[in-house]
Amino acid sequence: MSSHFEGKSFIADVREVSDKFGLVSLQKQLLFHIFPGEIFEFFNVHEGNAIIRHRLSHKKVLVVIDDVDNLQHLKCLVGRHDWFGLGSRIIVTTRDEHLLQSYRVDDVYKPSTLNDNDALQLFNLKAFDSETVPNDVFIELSEHLVKYASGLPLALQVLGSFLCGRDVAQWKSAIQRLERDANKEIIDRLRISFDGLEETEKNIFLDIACFFNGEEKDFVMKVLDGCEFFSDIGIDVLIKKSLLTVDKNNTLWMHNLLQEMGRKIVREKSNTELGKRCRLWEEKDVYHVLMENSATKVIEGMIIDNKREPNKILNLNANAFSKMEKLRLLKGLCLTNCDELKYLPNELRLLDWMGYPLRFLPPSFQPDNLVALLLPYSRIEQLWKGNIPLYRLKVLNLKGSENLIKTPDFTTAPNLEILILEGCIRILDVHPSVGVLSRLKLLNLRSCKSLRNLSTKIGMESLETLILKDCRNLISLPSSIGGCKCLKTLDLSGCYKVENLPENLLQVELLEELDLSETAIAKLPSFIFQLKNLKVLSLNKLKGSSSMLAPNLPSLFQVFQRGRIESVPLMLHSLSGLSSLTELKLWNCNLGEGDIPSDISCLYSLEKLELGSNNFISIPVFGAGLYRLQYLGLSNCRELKSLPNLGASIELLANPSKGCNAVDWIRFSGLHCYRIAENINYGGGSIIVTLLRLKCRKWWEKCQLKQLTAPTQP
Repeated sequence: MSSHFEGKSFIADVREVSDKFGLVSLQKQLLFHIFPGEIFEFFNVHEGNAIIRHRLSHKKVLVVIDDVDNLQHLKCLVGRHDWFGLGSRIIVTTRDEHLLQSYRVDDVYKPSTLNDNDALQLFNLKAFDSETVPNDVFIELSEHLVKYASGLPLALQVLGSFLCGRDVAQWKSAIQRLERDANKEIIDRLRISFDGLEETEKNIFLDIACFFNGEEKDFVMKVLDGCEFFSDIGIDVLIKKSLLTVDKNNTLWMHNLLQEMGRKIVREKSNTELGKRCRLWEEKDVYHVLMENSATKVIEGMIIDNKREPNKILNLNANAFSKMEKLRLLKGLCLTNCDELKYLPNELRLLDWMGYPLRFLPPSFQPDNLVALLLPYSRIEQLWKGNIPLYRLKVLNLKGSENLIKTPDFTTAPNLEILILEGCIRILDVHPSVGVLSRLKLLNLRSCKSLRNLSTKIGMESLETLILKDCRNLISLPSSIGGCKCLKTLDLSGCYKVENLPENLLQVELLEELDLSETAIAKLPSFIFQLKNLKVLSLNKLKGSSSMLAPNLPSLFQVFQRGRIESVPLMLHSLSGLSSLTELKLWNCNLGEGDIPSDISCLYSLEKLELGSNNFISIPVFGAGLYRLQYLGLSNCRELKSLPNLGASIELLANPSKGCNAVDWIRFSGLHCYRIAENINYGGGSIIVTLLRLKCRKWWEKCQLKQLTAPTQP
């Protein structure tokens, strides 16, 4: 590109050069590149700014400023737009995305890691000076190293160059060493970003590297905030510096080499005395510290996992944690041998112990600082007696604790946001204080089979999700359910004894998902059809139904009917109001001829239509309305003789040249449609053949590429 500009300058390693020689030297370098042969004499950045602005304001230049880590670098080297002539291009590279945002640059490009093919190509170029490898042994080793690098160009380049010209034995030796200790050059380059962090951000980075990589962001933030790490701003800093990412599922992810760098930093703080490391996660190190009783108060976090070395049985003694006064984070996995614990550190913010083997928590434990208490599948019978201060507690998970007979008094836990008692089969009732938890967002009581009643005061204004699935002995919902103004999900499926819904459920205007499958509700109350935000309604095996299901639910996304419901024709009286419906599932609903509403073609947003295991002979004409349809399920419709005319959708399917090239997104299921098979050459039968051929197209093409013989019929 440089030939299109009147001058050019590439200033490399700005961060390092600026620290050693100052910004004035960089300003002179910029001017010298664009005006070679000229001598510029100035001694402070202000003079340099004036000269750059004066000499370059009418010149079209290409300038690259590499590795910037300070706003002052940009202010003194590229200033403002008017420092350069029209058509100039200024490119800045940095490890800190926020620096560019705060300087209000015109555009930001964030490089991604390489895909597998490109990563292998880059590695081979460095390792073999070629895009191909010499033999099969090196192919396997190369793929192993590419997987280790996880698409990071720096790692691919360093490892490829290091192994270039070495034999197979040396490659295998290098791989074994990498599994124990990462390459120093890679780690040193990555560590530059870590060294520029504030102390609190360093702690967040190390906690995630050692304990929380791959965990849900909101949960991790709760724990880190309990440690007074100010995670909201801290995690954002790590993301902007490309040390951390958050995926679409709101999960925190750290590149495996960055994680290894963080763990290496922890190890270096105490290479020989394991008990003096601030964080312990490797099983052999934890085993050594606990068995040798060499723990110190320096330890802040620990994972106890005895499943990977089953030959070394770890038996915790009563005072195993007595020396760990600063222990904030404790995770226990697959630990069955444990004496009666007498001590747990009062500094704990996270106690996550799957299968906790004891009936009670230590009576001396004061959980004042506890943010998250996770004891799934434990043998716990009762957490503690009396009112224990739990003012910081936000998450309580006792899932699958089948021995639990009594829930705690929640009066002293006003900040609780998540309460999970799923599978606690001996609980008869939940302490009535649960009704005053004003910040509770999730209450999961699934499969609490002995539960009979909920608190009559359940007006939790923040509750978003209430799960009562398979609470077989629950008789009714509390009449105060209308006070849950933020409720979005209510799951009552499998509550066989629930016969009615409180009328004030109508007040829950934000309700989006309602599952009434397998309940004793004989007739849907009319107010259900006034819930304007309802998107998912599941009505599996109801005793009866209302005749006004569809028209008043404009936001409905799914209607899920399973089981033989005699009054289905009434329930589907009209579909014309479901303009936002994306999925319609009517599997095994005893639908006969004429039971499918003729206005089904009005479902313009419909993407998935499941009509399997029903008894109709034909389907109404769909017309051109279902142009978004991606799936049509008709399996086990044994009486079905013909298919509808799918209009434009099928025309595009059968003739992709007319504008639809992405034919593979449409799927069709038609197993055991015997009557259609008999009429395969008549009417809609040809549509099935078209759909099946399209479904098999990619597979058939692969057979051709591999010089295999594809079957003549799909």
